[in-house]
Amino acid sequence: MTHRSRTQRLALLSASTALVTAGLLPSTTAFAAPAPAAAAGVAVTAAAAPTPTPPPTQPSQAAVKTTDPPSGISAELPGKAKVRSGSIPLDGKTVGARMYGVETPGGATGFAVYDVPGDRLPLEDALKGFVNAYGLMGGGTLTSENVRKTTVDGHPALYATLTGVDGTEVLAGSIRLISDDDHVIMALTFVPEENEKNLNAMHKQLLDSLQIP
Repeated sequence: MTHRSRTQRLALLSASTALVTAGLLPSTTAFAAPAPAAAAGVAVTAAAAPTPTPPPTQPSQAAVKTTDPPSGISAELPGKAKVRSGSIPLDGKTVGARMYGVETPGGATGFAVYDVPGDRLPLEDALKGFVNAYGLMGGGTLTSENVRKTTVDGHPALYATLTGVDGTEVLAGSIRLISDDDHVIMALTFVPEENEKNLNAMHKQLLDSLQIP
């Protein structure tokens, strides 16, 4: 990808998903900047990132169980996750959001947790916001295809494949949005088109290891 690492792009897109579905214009530095940023006149504050588990003693590409401390939601990622954390206003309240992402030689993968009940953020709206946010944040174009409803351990979920253009690079991706009583969870994997053969395996590992208490 151009201008940003894949991990940072994952974090920024995760932030913008919530911002767009909340009806706000995202700031491109909302979750990356050390100081407060503004989106459409509303403050978006970068917060101290929670520490994922386990300690960084494993090889960089080993499967690392990464846990979101506030929710207990976890997944195995191919290395120690980079974490972005922040908060946004939604329906007059402050909603926390955290993104855990890992860049690999073949792409990037990770998951995000939004502290909002699923019935307050319809998954179809979250997917639409995600796609729209890609262009709003200067990421080129992104389209979703093969959208279908499914379930994950009894939780409502929405799956889609993604195709995007970032500068001169063509990207392929998979996304799954899951809602429970207290959170919306996003699982996301992106690869350059030439590495598309790795996409399914990377995304399957993420989904198979995802645990929602």
